[in-house]
Amino acid sequence: MEVRRSPRRRRTVTAYREMGRTVVLIPAAFSPAEEQRWVAQMVAKLRTREERRKRSLGGDNELMARARSLSAAYLDGLAEPAGVRWVDNQHRRWGSCTPADRSIRLSSRLQSMPDYVVDYVLVHELVHLLEPGHDERFWALVARYPRAERARGFLEGVELAATAGAAGQEPTPDDVD
Repeated sequence: MEVRRSPRRRRTVTAYREMGRTVVLIPAAFSPAEEQRWVAQMVAKLRTREERRKRSLGGDNELMARARSLSAAYLDGLAEPAGVRWVDNQHRRWGSCTPADRSIRLSSRLQSMPDYVVDYVLVHELVHLLEPGHDERFWALVARYPRAERARGFLEGVELAATAGAAGQEPTPDDVD
């Protein structure tokens, strides 16, 4: 571990890995107590980020197997994704699908939710491989998943809680794409 103090750094603290060791950049004006507190906090944050990355990389194979299983169970195996993965950059959607390359991405926010909710979002995105829009046929295929309504209700509740107090914003449970 290496702590680097910078006289030009005023408020920001950064941590990263460099050649097998942890480097924490802090303002030169920090007291020893502030240094100790910030170093511990940034090392923990870095460790959490690395663990999340490992989980998402390992989880991609599991997600693909899960998607294939759901396709077989509810879509007669017709939806065949080329890849399914967790992503950290989806903050307004639960999942997305690109039919052109048959890729599916699920928001990492789903990782803390019940399995039936993750399965619903996977089914929703799998159906987009068969039906690109949200027409009647699309929703009929999604409804083959027996816990679809319950999962939609769960996601609607999460959205409502997240947007509570936000003036003029109404949650959109269909914002899965």
